[in-house]
Amino acid sequence: MTERQLIQEILNSEAVEYSFENVDEDSKEYTLLLKRQEQDVRAVETINDEIKKYFQSANFDYKEELNPEGVDDDIRLVIKRNSDAK
Repeated sequence: MTERQLIQEILNSEAVEYSFENVDEDSKEYTLLLKRQEQDVRAVETINDEIKKYFQSANFDYKEELNPEGVDDDIRLVIKRNSDAK
């Protein structure tokens, strides 16, 4: 499974809308924008905590920005696979 497929699988399991804002294939770093689905009543912090656990268990570094300025999304993520990940 490629890193992009793993990312998509994690995000699909959380039922959030997402898009890739930036992809750096050379460094394997991805910037994503996430948005709650309309029917989702979970707090942004709850969604972030759940997604963070999945990415960290898959050996990704995880940096989040909740309610980022300049976009109509709930979370901006910058993730990168740890170099020691298998």
